[in-house]
Amino acid sequence: MSFKRTPSHQKYVNKKRIIQCIQECSPISRAEIAVKLQLSKPTVSQAVDELIQGKWVFEKGIGESSSQGGRRPIQLFFNEKAAYIIGVDIGGTKVKIVLSDLSGNILADTSFSTNTYLHSGLLKQMAIETERLIAKNQIAKERILGMGVGIPGITQTASGLVIEAPSLGWVQYPFIAEAKRYFDFPIFLDNDVNAAALGEQWLGNAQNKRNLLFIAVGTGIGSGIILNNHLYRGASSAAGEMGYMVTDKEDIKREFKPIFHRYGYLESVAGGKSIGGHFTREVLKDPHHFLFERAKSSELSGEDAFLAAKKGDTAAMAVINEAIEHLACGIVNAASLLNPEVIILGGGVLNSAEYILPRIREVVDRYLPSLVEMKTSLLGENAGVLGAVSLFLREHDGILNFRDEGEY
Repeated sequence: MSFKRTPSHQKYVNKKRIIQCIQECSPISRAEIAVKLQLSKPTVSQAVDELIQGKWVFEKGIGESSSQGGRRPIQLFFNEKAAYIIGVDIGGTKVKIVLSDLSGNILADTSFSTNTYLHSGLLKQMAIETERLIAKNQIAKERILGMGVGIPGITQTASGLVIEAPSLGWVQYPFIAEAKRYFDFPIFLDNDVNAAALGEQWLGNAQNKRNLLFIAVGTGIGSGIILNNHLYRGASSAAGEMGYMVTDKEDIKREFKPIFHRYGYLESVAGGKSIGGHFTREVLKDPHHFLFERAKSSELSGEDAFLAAKKGDTAAMAVINEAIEHLACGIVNAASLLNPEVIILGGGVLNSAEYILPRIREVVDRYLPSLVEMKTSLLGENAGVLGAVSLFLREHDGILNFRDEGEY
């Protein structure tokens, strides 16, 4: 999109660049900012004065003198407590809400059961819990910049519409329009795995990476894609649906039946739910298996399978190794296409990462034409909520929102 650069717009862009520089490099002096950003000293000084006046930045102490001696420069610091953001991760089982400062430090958090309020007012309960967090921490409401929300489904960030979220039963749900009945600050939403990818890039194991693939493996399988520092959502906001990959051509010949409505092939062979189902069927073939009686009364979980595999159970190991091969093939395919700098694995798979990761690496290293870093999520279960905070900072048209020069 072309954008006409007016003097006022250029001043706005410069101020954004300067505050980002202070945020990332503080303590830093005005002179160092001017050199780093290749801006004139008067331009930097004027912007910094305005940022100090707005309480986004503060001065503190004095810096080291130069090797030539002379007056020591005053150091600038980013004021991470200048404002606060609410981050929300709506999951199929629980809704988690955090109150975060501008650097992603979580001041407080709360959660509640999704199913308890799904049909009786999920947004209303979110509002109640959010009010409690703000009041308990004695934050003035005007210091809340807004809210970011991650949702388990296909979403349109621009319109605030949830196209489909199967675990919530939402289809064409006008989330932002409904949310405005309860919240008087800006709200932005995105797919929960997209949000987690943003969280890992901001504060996790993908910091300073411009190209990354975040893969969440839980009941289902999804991914968030960041290319050239931009979240890639796709033509219909459905990019990253790795769970629909087909990793066995023989299964194409047979009728495919997903474990859940609208779930994909890879999820049916490598997701947590499918691993539990396959393991249950294997256990029921052996009346002497130590889990046989449990399997007769109820389906075993993916976690049961991993615990048994760690004990050396051959049935569990066979089921899990088969699932890992499918997942690894999906990762090879995605990485071949996207060429990320790093692949981050998150979701329920984290609980068994030490078992899974070496086996995935073995397949990926064997078939992938170029090497890629593979790591587990550093943020863990906070990836979604901190990603929602990061989403807000990216989407909100405020002084902290900075985009590359090429976007203007």
